[in-house]
Amino acid sequence: MSTVSTPAHEFAARMDRIEISATMAITAEAAKLRAGGAKLVDFGAGEPHFATPKHIKDAAIAAIDANFTRYTMVNGIPEVRKAIVERHAADFGSNYKPEEAIFTTGGKLALFEAIQALVDHGDEVVLPVPYWVSFKDIIQYAGGTPVFLETEEADNFRVTARAIEALLTPRTKAIILNTPSNPSGAVVDASDLEQIVRLANSRGIWLLLDECYAYLQYEGARISGGSFTDCKDTTVVLGSLSKTYAMTGWRAGYALAPKALVSAMGKLQSQSTSSPAAFVQKAAIAALSGPQECVTTMREDYRKLRDQILAGLATIPGVTCTRPQGAFYVYPNVSKYLGKGIANTTELARRLLHEANVVVVPGQAFGTSEHIRLSYAVTHEDVDEGVRRMQSFFAAL
Repeated sequence: MSTVSTPAHEFAARMDRIEISATMAITAEAAKLRAGGAKLVDFGAGEPHFATPKHIKDAAIAAIDANFTRYTMVNGIPEVRKAIVERHAADFGSNYKPEEAIFTTGGKLALFEAIQALVDHGDEVVLPVPYWVSFKDIIQYAGGTPVFLETEEADNFRVTARAIEALLTPRTKAIILNTPSNPSGAVVDASDLEQIVRLANSRGIWLLLDECYAYLQYEGARISGGSFTDCKDTTVVLGSLSKTYAMTGWRAGYALAPKALVSAMGKLQSQSTSSPAAFVQKAAIAALSGPQECVTTMREDYRKLRDQILAGLATIPGVTCTRPQGAFYVYPNVSKYLGKGIANTTELARRLLHEANVVVVPGQAFGTSEHIRLSYAVTHEDVDEGVRRMQSFFAAL
């Protein structure tokens, strides 16, 4: 009996432009070990260790009990779009209207839709390095070309308007900024951000601002690219409730953008996911419009966790690390341990997983060759145990 395999050429060429997410791949490998009984310390996937706040869960339960479980408007019900713009206006001084907002099934979908709507074959997109793993692949899936902006670790991975301007060409369609950054935790300071916003606007280039971690900034005043209201015609704010409100599994994201772009994204959404889950929209309204003390509480614990893991990493000889200003990641440099029986950070991450039962993500997934990423959105006990295991692992190399 013969087995018929599917020839590779039967798949669309665009599938070759993307790879499986490195964070999802390492999570899957860790899950296999965990299922076999391994006791892992998981610094892998960026997911809050907090439970979703009760008032948000209660709103979803009430919606389900009220049978609010049917299709809704594709872009989200008016109430959720109103809650999005009002929250952003209250916190960042923006002036979007509900018709300039779209609610999506997670922040990643908002990014995907925006890039699919804007970027065509031959278009260039400026992307600072290190970058979140999905940016490069989503750009390439659309047929665009990522133009990498190399940043300096010694300068805390700073991104400036001057550095971006040097990479602009007639083919530049968009610039992507992620602040605070995944993976480095670096924050684009207010002065640099304003200059970048105004540079993009003056050149008629789209600026896509991933603000997934905007509420998890530890130092300085929090600012959004959407705060510069005179430049909103070329600005796209991409947001998520996943990290801010510990709602990763709810899949709740949004975009704020010019009405025409929101309409284009809605068109794409209508032919893909259709409307987001109805009861999730009610939960999102409770999150955005309800008490915000939970955000402050979580942010303060992340700050303590950051300081704790930095102190722990400092005890490992040869490992250096910049000080994150936001998000919940550290991005230590482990170059001292490469080339001595360990070829690259992918191999290092695999050995840490199998020999020390510590889950990390290799920096190659983020565009650098000397780093690993650790998410410290874990318990304080896990930080201590994970650092102890890493101390022993590196000492034995």
